[in-house]
Amino acid sequence: MNRNRLFLFLLILLILAGCARREAPPEQIRPAGKGPMPAKMGFTIQAGAFSKAENAAKLTGKLNREGLSAYYFVYKTGLYKVRFGNFKTAEAAADRARRLVDKGIIEEYWIVNPREYAIALKDEKGEQYVRDEIMRTARSFIGVPYLWGGDSADEGFDCSGFTMAIYQYTGLMLPHSSREQSEMGVHVGKGNLEKGDLVFFNTNNSGKVSHVGVYIGNGRFIHAPGRGKKIGIESLDSKYYSTHYAGGRSLL
Repeated sequence: MNRNRLFLFLLILLILAGCARREAPPEQIRPAGKGPMPAKMGFTIQAGAFSKAENAAKLTGKLNREGLSAYYFVYKTGLYKVRFGNFKTAEAAADRARRLVDKGIIEEYWIVNPREYAIALKDEKGEQYVRDEIMRTARSFIGVPYLWGGDSADEGFDCSGFTMAIYQYTGLMLPHSSREQSEMGVHVGKGNLEKGDLVFFNTNNSGKVSHVGVYIGNGRFIHAPGRGKKIGIESLDSKYYSTHYAGGRSLL
């Protein structure tokens, strides 16, 4: 091959490589490797029974200021309850609960055994059972003004706090950061997402993950969208979210 033909060949290769980079889907921005899997929850404390999410959020905020990882959830009767802490033993959880009672932060409480979480039943009932529980819990928040430990509606919503609460209720610990959550578990292609997977977005044009939701199937996900909005369902194929999509992860 003479010098001119060699130069032309190399030029074509460079052009093709450049096109491949430009045409890569948004989710390929992130590496497809495997990250750490979430640790299982230990004993936790459950307290409160509120008819309004705002009141559950106030207690959540107080408990977080005590250094506890607190979240609230929709109880099956329509009330909001709060769970917090992560203790190795039931005795340690009960001791901390009694001290909180003495301080007047909580009144009655219940110690949640790790065996009560959906993740504890994975071997017995299968992975799909856990995924269904994640989706059911996420759906229970639809229409709720999710206030992550806020003392007023002005403090807004928190997307990663929402996904963290969903997974902790299932029995798995997640960090309170969408970017850190996006580095956990296993990368899943957009066409292979399963119910309960987390989906991530770059919503601030920084090139980094800044938003997260829970995939519920049929190209849809549930998320806490932002200030002034309630938790709801969106489509991955919508113009905005398809443009800002940054990948999916399975944490099971």
